[in-house]
Amino acid sequence: MNEIQLKYGCNPNQKPARIYMADGSDLPLEVLNGRPGYINFLDALNSWQLVRELREATGLPCAASFKHVSPTSAALGLKLDDRLKKACFVDDIECLDDSPLACAFARARGTDRMSSYGDFIALSDKCDVTTALLIRREVSDGIIAPDYDEDALAILKAKKKGNYNIIKIDPEYECAPVENKQVFGITFQQNHNDYKISRELLNEIVTDNKDLTEEAARDMIVALITLKYTQSNSVVFSYDGQAIGVGAGQQSRIHCTRLAGSKADTWFLRQSDKVLNLPFRKDISRPDRDNVIDGYINKNEEDVTAEGIWQKYFTSRPEPFSTEEMREYLSEIDGVTLGSDAFFPFGDNIERAHRSGVRYVVQPGGSIRDDNVIETCNKYGMVMCVTHMRLFHH
Repeated sequence: MNEIQLKYGCNPNQKPARIYMADGSDLPLEVLNGRPGYINFLDALNSWQLVRELREATGLPCAASFKHVSPTSAALGLKLDDRLKKACFVDDIECLDDSPLACAFARARGTDRMSSYGDFIALSDKCDVTTALLIRREVSDGIIAPDYDEDALAILKAKKKGNYNIIKIDPEYECAPVENKQVFGITFQQNHNDYKISRELLNEIVTDNKDLTEEAARDMIVALITLKYTQSNSVVFSYDGQAIGVGAGQQSRIHCTRLAGSKADTWFLRQSDKVLNLPFRKDISRPDRDNVIDGYINKNEEDVTAEGIWQKYFTSRPEPFSTEEMREYLSEIDGVTLGSDAFFPFGDNIERAHRSGVRYVVQPGGSIRDDNVIETCNKYGMVMCVTHMRLFHH
């Protein structure tokens, strides 16, 4: 099949819409279930490139959660400790440790659960039953993977009353070296971004501290490959083999850093005893629980511990999580990696990163204020690698 008709484009008024191969060849994918839309395919194809490249760079199974053409997270298939399992709501899955792919998905989906609500999922490897069981209970629009176990496919096909979008892609497919895109009737053409991100890219360390551990180098690769498929401007915080905070599509880099940093802070705070021990009512749905936890940490639209409100969510009234308690908890965090798709223009980005436990930084460099950025890193004993390669994605 060389063409798939879509319900509509980005919006209902944009039709007809389709995906097709301009050279008349067959599409390198097939829809096994559901009817993916225009944005679904944008998410699917971008997320597939991310997990495929991350798999090649690390040798580990990986997963990504995508929303509106940017990842909420990407993660490697590393085992989760008991605290992280509980924070990601997967502590009830007995066979989780036996499936690296399921571990990767648990991490990716568990990073920023509010942003992942209604996501599109990408898996680097054949979807197994354990991973399918995890996906089954999450609110998601669809999945793309190179293959599916028969039982896993049956589980996924039953999702969303049989309408869950399931895409199988040819893992050997390589796109043409030149790509075209139309905007307002005008055609843009460029070479496909086939720049390979690898350990060798991290050899230039410009800070006084040059102690780059292999774990930090791995996290830099996770950050850089995630950035490569994130709407620019973008900044990624990574830790323990996963992206824990993504700041995407902001016009100012410091706003990217603040956004990604606040998400990273929330991810760490969700693993605190105060959050893990919240006395939720058993009838609270998973999405409602995500919203309540975010409100408890970030004090958003309502005070979930206030009288007359806490009763909707909890069996007993929890103590508020004070700003002082959060600061004390976060002050113990260290070893986080910060990646940027373009140079940092000011040291304020490093100042903000320091507040979220950043010890390692990777960025292209090339700012007229590089000295200021390096000086700020040195003030906090950070390790910074300069790649000389920008990773804008639009």
